[in-house]
Amino acid sequence: MSAPDPGREAVDALRRVVAGIEHAEERPGQDEMAHEVSRAIASSRPIIVQAGTGTGKSLGYLVPAVLSGKKTVVATATKTLQDQLGRSDLPLLAAALDVPFTWAVLKGRSNYVCAQRLRELSGKAGQMEIEETVSSVRREIDSIVKWASTTRTGDLEDLPRTPTERARAAVSVGSDECPGRAKCPSGEECFAERARDAAAEADVVVVNIHLYGIHVASGGAILPEHEVVIFDEVHQLEPIISDTTGVDLRAGRFMSVAAAVRRVIADPGITTALEREANKFSNALLPHNGKRVSGPLPADISEPLSLARIQLNACLDALRAVPAGNEATTQASLRAQTQIGRLAEAVDLALGKFDGYVAFVDGPDDRPVLQIKPLHVGEAMARQVWEGHAAVLTSATVPNTLPDRVGLDLERTEVISVPSPFDYERNSRLYCSPEFPDPRSREYRAFVHDELEALISAAGGRTLALFTSSEALRLAAEEMRKRLPHPILTPREYPRQRLIEMFLADESSCIFASQSFFQGVDLPGRTLSLVVLDKLPFPRPDDPLLEARRDAVGRNISFSAIDLPICATSLAQAAGRLIRTATDRGVVAVLDRRLATQNYRGNLIAALPPMARTRHRAEIEDFLRHITAN
Repeated sequence: MSAPDPGREAVDALRRVVAGIEHAEERPGQDEMAHEVSRAIASSRPIIVQAGTGTGKSLGYLVPAVLSGKKTVVATATKTLQDQLGRSDLPLLAAALDVPFTWAVLKGRSNYVCAQRLRELSGKAGQMEIEETVSSVRREIDSIVKWASTTRTGDLEDLPRTPTERARAAVSVGSDECPGRAKCPSGEECFAERARDAAAEADVVVVNIHLYGIHVASGGAILPEHEVVIFDEVHQLEPIISDTTGVDLRAGRFMSVAAAVRRVIADPGITTALEREANKFSNALLPHNGKRVSGPLPADISEPLSLARIQLNACLDALRAVPAGNEATTQASLRAQTQIGRLAEAVDLALGKFDGYVAFVDGPDDRPVLQIKPLHVGEAMARQVWEGHAAVLTSATVPNTLPDRVGLDLERTEVISVPSPFDYERNSRLYCSPEFPDPRSREYRAFVHDELEALISAAGGRTLALFTSSEALRLAAEEMRKRLPHPILTPREYPRQRLIEMFLADESSCIFASQSFFQGVDLPGRTLSLVVLDKLPFPRPDDPLLEARRDAVGRNISFSAIDLPICATSLAQAAGRLIRTATDRGVVAVLDRRLATQNYRGNLIAALPPMARTRHRAEIEDFLRHITAN
């Protein structure tokens, strides 16, 4: 008797699930994905799935994972997707599948209200602390305290309104501060610890890639043991793992420690020397801003950093010498000591040797940051992730260099691409022309403004215009406000979520934004009928980390190995904002002639959905008027 085919079982189960969804459509790509993912999990090997927009990739990987019976961690790129899986997709599967399973959503500690901080805020010192804040923040904190008595999760995302940073900081603690359950009087009531307990017991644990990166950096100490790991929106894996396995040092971290010490010890003289050396360290970074620095660090940076390290020890000694006091003071001291310990670890790493890493200074001149990041994350990923786990890596856009960049064994890794169910050829257009002026030319800015005016007018607003520089964004927004009657919304005036709400509420409005809107924005329907990019989104040529990676692969191939995949992925993500449902229609306009003239254009177009292409603006204007007509 032949063994059952896990792929066939997964497809059958998936179809039963989908059959129960209202207005569900047939998605062959989703079936193929579930089939191949199931087989990969069964054989404990990695699989990369490029799943076009609308494939339904969440169910395509969740059904096989649940059916496998193996402990699974799903790592998503955003907390929004985390919440979608935990509140929608997994409950749907639990109701539809005849396989019992449990799930949990786990976030970083600072995402949960801290039971101990609430306990302290209810005391006399805590009430004084609240009184010192502005009235609007006081009201926020009071409402969070009341909410905390009713919440089951303590997750700040469950609040009716997103809290301000000041209110969030008052009621939560970060992992760098928390002394842990054993040392905290509220350890048994801790929402973060309860979430970790639930994750330890659950069959499926949903985290974000950043938390998984911290797990990798810790040597596997953060998340429970698991057999399967799934990375959703995997195109963000390398940069996030690079961030979490690296070190960043800035004056603000030392100032934060000083503030934590002063909450325990009233004498400001205890922290004066630490703050002085932190400022010297920050000033020492300024001449190096935007540049790589050598390892070991040059003396002008290492000397103030070494002195700051000594002052961290002095602060730690002062905290340990404080006589035992009330609970609030004791806990504030423990949090400050924990924070000092974490910062001291980072300083020690920076002052040591860091072979295989690149050190550089980045950030604004008033807040420069020393960053030390791995040249290649593959070694850490191979050691901590790929060995001993079945792995699923998926996104609508997967760079062709991904396996090598993250250390996957190509011989063991299956790579598949499943198509989107959307009819891009009929419903969308890609507009670019070799006759556009060179982006470096003097007339280019005026050209972009003229194109924006014509295209937005034809679309009746309904536009997401994306810019590769803040200056280009500012100038275009100012000019279009003079020329067009449509509301031009930018992140300079409104926070991201408010911007999206305003755009969806008014079809005539337009969003002008930078690269933060290239991904993670879902604007379905004809409210968004036009996506415009002013230039191809190549990475900065002077990015210090990318410069080091270019040198590592060799300058003769660095463009194709580093820059082109980054541009292709970013371009595809931006174009992916347009068609979000089967009935969506619209235009992607790339106002950069290089997409039509350069010999690498085929690589970029291959990363895009299969849209009908034209170089004629008149055709695009007619198409936009047609699809937006009442």
